[in-house]
Amino acid sequence: MANADPIQIRMGGYGPPTTSFSRSLKRIGDRLVAEFADRLDIKYVWNIMDLGYRAEDILWLVEHGLITLGYQSSSYLTDRIAELGVLDLPFLFDRTERARAAIDGALGNRLAAKIEEKANFRILGFFENGFRHLSNRLRPVRRPADLGGMRIRVLPSDVQVKTFSLLGAVPLRMDLTEAIAAIGAGTLDAQENPLSNTVTYGVHKFHRFHTLTNHFYISRPIFLHRPAFESWPSHLRDAMAAAVHEAIAFQRDLHDREEEEARRSIVEAGCEIVEPTAQDHAAFVAAVRPLLSDARRRYGNDYLGLGMA
Repeated sequence: MANADPIQIRMGGYGPPTTSFSRSLKRIGDRLVAEFADRLDIKYVWNIMDLGYRAEDILWLVEHGLITLGYQSSSYLTDRIAELGVLDLPFLFDRTERARAAIDGALGNRLAAKIEEKANFRILGFFENGFRHLSNRLRPVRRPADLGGMRIRVLPSDVQVKTFSLLGAVPLRMDLTEAIAAIGAGTLDAQENPLSNTVTYGVHKFHRFHTLTNHFYISRPIFLHRPAFESWPSHLRDAMAAAVHEAIAFQRDLHDREEEEARRSIVEAGCEIVEPTAQDHAAFVAAVRPLLSDARRRYGNDYLGLGMA
């Protein structure tokens, strides 16, 4: 590498530079620069939506090499890689520690291999989007019946559409850019996200009611443009893998703190937060049980046995 032109690495995402994801990209870059100095040319695109792209465009931008490394919620690939629908199942995990162990272990490894089979990516690990909750502009949601008729944005996943249909809502598959606009216009009643995302995208300015349902746990695979990655010398590939591994732990720690800070921001904005009782939580789980039964027939223990709570 010493006598060659610098290797260009472009890292990108779809959030402000202050988010745990953007800060983790910078962490990766800083570690690589410390080791390779001017042998690398590293640049960042924190939020592709600022450039007129949709959030989902990060996938093709990386797959075609316009961006070298990016991240995106696994749900955005379920139409292409059906096995990823496992990660969209409601109430798959009962706590963060178990979810992280599955994603970092056999379940995550198997799903990463499936992505690499069908897309021009190299997967080096998973950032954490975390447990997702409900917010809406209409009324407090304590039980599934309270969701009746609500128009709710969901990620582009058939599993998520079926989940909220079973809960009585009207699920609408939307890219994040469309959802933010519809929430601001009042044409969308509800959405579901980690609290940190809800605050990052300003949803709490429009939605008064928030319910801590923990209904999905979503990971964000870290994608690299595979031809670029495989063209690098082995010591740079190893250094990138090590930097990503360290950044994952860094991002998850930041995510925990972001969730606490976001909850305070939601309360300070005058919003209401509902924490379902054990009985109410059980009602949500019961409502989606047909979907879980179908998933067992569809995926079997090859996948569910690797991650179920």
